[in-house]
Amino acid sequence: MAIEVAVAGAGLAGLCLAQRLRRDGVDVHVFERDPGPFGRRQGYRITVDGDGLAALRASLPAHLFERAVAVAGAPGGYFRFTDSRLRDAFKLTFAPTDESGRQMDRQVLRAILLTGLEGRVHYGREAVGVSPDGERVAVRCADGSTVEAALVVAADGVGSALRSSIAPGTEPLDTAAAGIYGRTPLAKADLPAALDKSGVLALGDRPGRAVFFTAMRFGEPQPEGDYVMWGVVVPAGESDRDPAGLVEGFHPLIRRLVDNADPDATVRTRFAVGRRPTAWPLPRATVIGDAIHAMPPFGAHGGNTALRDAALLGGLLTDGRPVEEALADYQQQMVSYAFKAVDTAEAMMRRLTSGGRLAHLVLTRVLPRLHRVTVP
Repeated sequence: MAIEVAVAGAGLAGLCLAQRLRRDGVDVHVFERDPGPFGRRQGYRITVDGDGLAALRASLPAHLFERAVAVAGAPGGYFRFTDSRLRDAFKLTFAPTDESGRQMDRQVLRAILLTGLEGRVHYGREAVGVSPDGERVAVRCADGSTVEAALVVAADGVGSALRSSIAPGTEPLDTAAAGIYGRTPLAKADLPAALDKSGVLALGDRPGRAVFFTAMRFGEPQPEGDYVMWGVVVPAGESDRDPAGLVEGFHPLIRRLVDNADPDATVRTRFAVGRRPTAWPLPRATVIGDAIHAMPPFGAHGGNTALRDAALLGGLLTDGRPVEEALADYQQQMVSYAFKAVDTAEAMMRRLTSGGRLAHLVLTRVLPRLHRVTVP
């Protein structure tokens, strides 16, 4: 099979890139290991910030971008840093503007990104190897087939099979922290009005433990209904434990979220940190998203940076310059902004979950005493 651009991985970044390239008539095909579009849960909601919105606007046809915004949650709101009893340490406020961040459900956004790509996303075709083939690039799939392309883009996530060939020495580093994610129907969550438009990061009484949660309220009704997405942050060695036991000592609201969660919706993952590439040995291959700059989920940088990659690369590949020049420009820009985000996310994770005893005491004991009780 000979094509122009082969993308490995049909996650948000890979599909966003495919949409951007299709807008300019590029023959792009996406190769995905899953047997179908929704064969497994790929996360819940994502906070799409200004960079993410700009990337979607630049990549999607106007009607699909409008659809993504229409079904998203309302812009604006708050983010609260609290102690384990949900007493505020401090609060960030986000004004509701057309460009401000909003919540989007990953599965719904993925369905929108798949629209118009019928026949171009090939399921059950996992890319497992890549190598130069004259002036083209050959991608080897797990089913034994080979795809030839003028350009290959690895968008196959943290466990990328192509990364070592395209950007050697960049395998992500383990952080020794992990997350357990779940979703609880909003009707069973009984969120108080004070948290109606708030994301919350509740720090545990011991460093290294925290709980995050936020409501996903759709702009238009969806079959799955509104829900609260929650995550429990723990040392990696505890990630196989029952999350109900891990939130003992937290506010009863948090225990209610865990107890009323959808039973088949729990996802467990270890946090990793990507490493800066120093060499790009394949002149017609590159990497986007978590496949190159994995980062802990602190600060909502990961998904937005991946969408930014897709829009940037798609724009450079379609502006008329030679492919090698476009890739070099993309890689230089991406490394600059993406690894700044990686550093920020890692630093935030360490400050909030494994920082010094004094910082932990200030956030969990001192500052909460200066604020009124938000959730009795």
